[in-house]
Amino acid sequence: MTRVVLKPGESQESLLKRFRKRVSKNRILSDVKKKRFFVSKSEQRRRARLKAIRKERRRQRREERRYGG
Repeated sequence: MTRVVLKPGESQESLLKRFRKRVSKNRILSDVKKKRFFVSKSEQRRRARLKAIRKERRRQRREERRYGG
């Protein structure tokens, strides 16, 4: 759990800003969003495979741009 303690002389706004930074850094919200709905093992594998395909295509496009295809 993310915990932020108010420093002496610190405003509520800066405390909230530090809290939000820590939450995003720890990827708490993204984990909660992922776990919101059940995803079967086969669906997880399918999503991972599609993600890998997209990543490879992106890498190839970058290489083509860099080296002139």
